[in-house]
Amino acid sequence: MSEERARDRYEALAAIADAMPQMVWSTRPDGFHDYYNARWYEFTGVPEGSTDGEAWNGMFHPDDQERARARWAHSLETGEPYEIEYRLRRHDGIYRWTLGRAMPLRGPDGRIVRWYGTCTDIDDLKRMEQAKELLSQELSHRIKNIFAVVSALIALSARRYPEAREFAAAVRTRINALARAHEFVRPHTEASRPTVGTRTLHAFLSDLFKPYAAPDGEARVRLSGDDASFDDQAATSVALLFHELATNAAKYGALSVEGGRVDLDTRRTPDRFVLTWTERGGPGVEGEPRRTGFGSSLATLSVEGQLGGRLTRTWEPSGLTVVADLPATALSRRRAAQIVAPTT
Repeated sequence: MSEERARDRYEALAAIADAMPQMVWSTRPDGFHDYYNARWYEFTGVPEGSTDGEAWNGMFHPDDQERARARWAHSLETGEPYEIEYRLRRHDGIYRWTLGRAMPLRGPDGRIVRWYGTCTDIDDLKRMEQAKELLSQELSHRIKNIFAVVSALIALSARRYPEAREFAAAVRTRINALARAHEFVRPHTEASRPTVGTRTLHAFLSDLFKPYAAPDGEARVRLSGDDASFDDQAATSVALLFHELATNAAKYGALSVEGGRVDLDTRRTPDRFVLTWTERGGPGVEGEPRRTGFGSSLATLSVEGQLGGRLTRTWEPSGLTVVADLPATALSRRRAAQIVAPTT
């Protein structure tokens, strides 16, 4: 390529870059910044050439500089694409959230010959996300308070009507189960998140079964098998199902006697997720009950009506076995929808 043709090509590319709404930059293979488009200088207000080399890092918020430098050094060392969010100082001194990205251009021999990057102002988007998160946390806090108020109202009513005490106690335990489900999946701040653990099925069930542990703290409902992603759409149904099973086991089944236990096995297949509840060491089972209680109906509704699965019960002499056979996507429908979303 002739020198004149190369110069014309460079000027054409520079004109295209200057017309872009994004800040565009480029570096040598060692990461030395030697090109910025007009949008960079318009946004930052710095003199042309003043951010060449490594001076670009001084344009970042002091709290973001070391993190950005380390991420850039990692990309230079490994050749991996560069992507990071940081606060970039605008010409008026205000720091704006910015998305920085860069990709390497490799020569025929595979070696990196240039890095080409962009900076995109995402401050408005970040503020919208923060406002949405704040609103979500406030709404969640109000819902949590509603659970507490409803539970308190039931307790007060039971004191006035002693004949309804048993019914009120059952309703309160179900409301408390829903409250624990809500606590697990609600939006959390960094301060509150560690108190509920990771958002998985096993973590949720472990928290739900804590009240049934042995006096020494050992779990009497033992979890095994495959864990699964878990979201708020499934939390209520799962909480109601296993709350009913654990409550009945504590009243009449394996958890009603010392030494009794429950094994809960969770297994994933390509298209199904199967949860098997097996009671052992409890009172002998004489067969299927003649009458179906409200709790059993609620458990069936939770699995078949809300989760789209099948619920089967087997009353063996050694104890009750319950199998909840769910579609593989039932526990995390939002994630599944994102994965299989059609493209146009």
